[in-house]
Amino acid sequence: MKALFKLIEEQLTHVELIYKLAIYNIKSEYTNHYLGVFWNFLQPMMQVGLYYVVFGLGLRGTHNEIDGILYIVMLISGLFPWLFISQSINAGASAIQSKLGLVTKMKFPSSTLLSISFTNALINLIITTSILFIISLWMHLVPAWHYLFFIYFIFSSYMLIFGISLVMSTMVILVRDTKNLLQNVMRMAFFLTPIFWTVEHANHLLTKISDLNPFSYLIGIYRLSFIRGTTHMYGNIYDHFYFWAVTLFILTLGAHIHFKFRNKLVDYL
Repeated sequence: MKALFKLIEEQLTHVELIYKLAIYNIKSEYTNHYLGVFWNFLQPMMQVGLYYVVFGLGLRGTHNEIDGILYIVMLISGLFPWLFISQSINAGASAIQSKLGLVTKMKFPSSTLLSISFTNALINLIITTSILFIISLWMHLVPAWHYLFFIYFIFSSYMLIFGISLVMSTMVILVRDTKNLLQNVMRMAFFLTPIFWTVEHANHLLTKISDLNPFSYLIGIYRLSFIRGTTHMYGNIYDHFYFWAVTLFILTLGAHIHFKFRNKLVDYL
């Protein structure tokens, strides 16, 4: 736990640097693009359109609503947070490897690179979430105070993703095959997470898998923020306990691995 507290202290100490570098990364990413930051809208909406044609019109046919909510809205509320989660984890896994030379030349801890990659993805999420926020307001899907759950979603996501990134950012340097493994696991997780389907209408096996999947918890909290107006709490107390038990375990494990190999990563490269 001492290592974990030290990591948290590093993030808080360098929070201004994390924010500035995240903004710089986004600006530099779209420097030579005619549409610029508009790609943050365009790319997710193209994916929404594709999945809606396949899963909404193709598989569901005329059944265009789930519990009184349009399927396209349900799809958006699952796809937007998933794109954020997968982008954060994949970027976090490569963050130290791609910027290790920078860390050796400048005096800031390598763990901040994980927070920078998360902040980049978070900025994109806030942009795309504005679409769902407008839809939610227009259709009066939730009470106004439900939007506060979005803050809890960001906090919970950061804790889980930061822990996973701590583990994976070290492992991709130690064992190169880890990156390919992570990509395949994330592809499987896409279908096993209630993105284009809902837990309430899933079969027994998918429900059990969803209960063990921490990403399902995050998607559930996100939907509670914007479209689940009839319920005022996600799941039950055991769902919250399980998520935070898993998250704290991954954070503790990640902190241990990170500090054990922190000063040796250059040698492995």
